[in-house]
Amino acid sequence: MRPFYVYILRCADGSYYVGHTDDMVLRMQQHENGKVGYTALRKPLELMWQGEFETREGALAFELQIKGWSRVKKEALMAGDWERVQELAQSRGKVASAPRLRQAQPERVGGDEVSPPPTVHSEPVEGRAKPAHALMEGVIGQPGPVQRRAMSKAITLLESTRTDHRAQADELLTQLLPHTGKAFRLGISGVPGVGKSTFIEALGLYLIGQGHRVAVLTIDPSSTVSGGSILGDKTRMEHLSVHEKAYIRPSPSSGTLGGVAEKTREAMLVCEAAGYDVVIVETVGVGQSEIAVAGMTDMFVLMQLPNAGDDLQAIKKGVMEIADLVVINKADIDKNAATRAEAQITSSLRLLSQHGNPENAHHNETLWHPKVVQISALLGQGVDSFWAAVTQFRQLQTANGRLATRREKQALAWMWERIDAGLKLAFRQHPQVKELLPQMQADVAAGRIAASTAARNLLLAHTQQAQAAIK
Repeated sequence: MRPFYVYILRCADGSYYVGHTDDMVLRMQQHENGKVGYTALRKPLELMWQGEFETREGALAFELQIKGWSRVKKEALMAGDWERVQELAQSRGKVASAPRLRQAQPERVGGDEVSPPPTVHSEPVEGRAKPAHALMEGVIGQPGPVQRRAMSKAITLLESTRTDHRAQADELLTQLLPHTGKAFRLGISGVPGVGKSTFIEALGLYLIGQGHRVAVLTIDPSSTVSGGSILGDKTRMEHLSVHEKAYIRPSPSSGTLGGVAEKTREAMLVCEAAGYDVVIVETVGVGQSEIAVAGMTDMFVLMQLPNAGDDLQAIKKGVMEIADLVVINKADIDKNAATRAEAQITSSLRLLSQHGNPENAHHNETLWHPKVVQISALLGQGVDSFWAAVTQFRQLQTANGRLATRREKQALAWMWERIDAGLKLAFRQHPQVKELLPQMQADVAAGRIAASTAARNLLLAHTQQAQAAIK
């Protein structure tokens, strides 16, 4: 059986890197070629210690343990002083039994070269989530393919519904939080066909040209019949999707209402921790009430089409009254229609801002009033004017403290949203609810009991106060 190794490298800056693999020669080649994020810019590297294990699980467990050790403890291990290691560990509890220690071997120079295998088995087998600390190191590491792969794995872990994965996801989020909060979060919504993906590609390429790194989270509607999603937004962003300074992640809505996915907030934090300074969330095609993206971003942009409704449509409340900026796309097709739409929407936004409770007003009129801009995403026209308006909004909201307040409210709303989701899941999994649910469903379907009465019985069952069904 092929052995597994845990190893320690000393980097040029004096720090230590701990990893595991089942092919030391190939793994060292990867380090030297700059394919491992942390060590890529810390060369030259020196192999200080390696231990051999019979199973991958044993190697992973010992790697986790070493990464939590102090520098002195690592150096004792590298010196082969296991008694010193145990002495240092007394205040921290028991340590794992010592692996079979080997003297670190230098790389081969000359002679027969070892051909690298077609795949590298340096990560856990499929079906087992990568440890949270390892994903965290990859996410906050150097930009490149290794980081993007770690980001994708981290978001997949966050989206998983498995109980063991949820615990690892919570740990990962806690580790990533200190590295988040520095990006500008931009939510973009609009009806299907308005050109959201085309506009985002034009905007993303423009921002990259300005020195930004751009992450795009696209939400695709899930089928109510099959449950699947196409996840094809990247095909509409041919140039942006392959740019090294861009990251695009499509996710299914999975039945979540509001135009976003259930774990979009978590995915945004991963992108921020990876150093992307502009995070764009593209929703599914929305209507008047699908406005969840406004509750998780710093600025909410609504895209409209010329000739897409009359004056009455423009002043309908809902998605329009919470928009920070309205974009009229495809203005090149009919300039007169685009101009009329701009005038109608501008008038309606001014009207909406003058009504309602001032204490609950979404906008501070003395500092920022929602604007309307015309663009042509296909031709790339008006993107610079759009970003100028976004920059002005960000500066004003940061200066008056409303941006920080907005994020605080969003964090609390996120907490309650997860509480609601957790309570719903716990309710469905409650033994007495599961036992009573088939009878209640049958009674409601047959008209023997009102739906509200059945719901009350199920809620009482959840609180262990179940009553007989009321016929």
